[in-house]
Amino acid sequence: MLMSQKTIAVICGGGPAPGINSVIRSVTSEAARNGWKVLGIYEGFSHLARGEKKYVELVYDNTSRIHLTGGCLLQMSRFNPTKNDADLQRVVETLAELNVTHMLTIGGDDTAFSASAVAAYSQKTGNPINVVHVPKTIDNDLPLPENVPTFGFETARAFGTTEIENLLEDARTTNNRWYLAIAMGRTAGHLALGIGRSAGAAITIIPEEFPQYKITLQHLIDILVGAMIKRYMIGRNYGVAVIAEGVLEKIAPEDFAKLGKVSLDEHGHIRYAELDFGEILKEAISNEMKQLSIKLTIVDKEIGYELRCAAPIAYDIDYTTMLGYSAVQFLLKGGTGAMISVQGSRAIPMYFEELKNPTTGKTFVRKVNIDSVSYKIARSFMQRLEKKDLDNPQIAKIYAMTPEKFKKRYIYLFE
Repeated sequence: MLMSQKTIAVICGGGPAPGINSVIRSVTSEAARNGWKVLGIYEGFSHLARGEKKYVELVYDNTSRIHLTGGCLLQMSRFNPTKNDADLQRVVETLAELNVTHMLTIGGDDTAFSASAVAAYSQKTGNPINVVHVPKTIDNDLPLPENVPTFGFETARAFGTTEIENLLEDARTTNNRWYLAIAMGRTAGHLALGIGRSAGAAITIIPEEFPQYKITLQHLIDILVGAMIKRYMIGRNYGVAVIAEGVLEKIAPEDFAKLGKVSLDEHGHIRYAELDFGEILKEAISNEMKQLSIKLTIVDKEIGYELRCAAPIAYDIDYTTMLGYSAVQFLLKGGTGAMISVQGSRAIPMYFEELKNPTTGKTFVRKVNIDSVSYKIARSFMQRLEKKDLDNPQIAKIYAMTPEKFKKRYIYLFE
């Protein structure tokens, strides 16, 4: 290899999302067209931090048709190289030994943070590596402008919508059945809301609707039971509730004992998959409905893992092709330290320093804007207790309460 040749290392971090392979294909094509070499690093930063050179040279023959496939050609890892300087140093040194001059990361906010740390550390060594990040997450929570999705989100929403539609039909056909669908979304409710809105779920609950820092578990149960009662009153003793897993972070610490042992991932986030959130809700709601003499079968179902490696829809194939091309163009022009975005018809770099929360140093998280027209429309289609329902004696009767007691008991939901 000529030392003057530029070499891009492609690193994929975090969880999978539809369209990763399409980014890899686009990056390989544009880099090769300009005479650059592309190395695909296996399993994120995990091997690099151990000084291991596990990679594949990416060329036309091994990338030409991967844009149609789900998953990730390079596999992925959540390994965090920023936890100690030794790991960060080995990552930079191993990349230097591979003659890497540029790095392109594909991932979410944690991978973006790791990429910026690697770039900063490489500057100190005197062998700077120019870095660009391609934003990826089905959670749609990276700080892009409103209405600019992260890639993979639209594919996940489309497949998730089909799944909820099937559950809705199953609930209607079997009758007396409710599904509690716990949808992925660490701290934001974009995916849950997108799926619930598109499929016409009876109710969708997202963390953003609770402006207070913490709620009780009972608060969540009261909202879900209220939705079931509203459906019951119109003769529909069935439905689907979509609940964003991020709602879990809104629950008061003293209620965590009800959710089982809490364990954290490499980045300090709760491993939701190890908490049987749906089972806890199912049992609590079943007990309340029995007390009201309403017969229901409640089934909890997690939605998310089956969406992450789906083959991308046409939208995400086109979108990721643009992102990969634009990311390489940014590096070709000498750019570094930015997350690439496509806004309208233009590629816009969003620099890491502008995306960081000055208090935490981490990338800002984009939340659902509950004041938006989009959310208000979604909310208007939901069947849930509203404040005016507290003055409805028929609803109080179903709850086996006097109107006064009913209003006093549930007014807190609207305060």
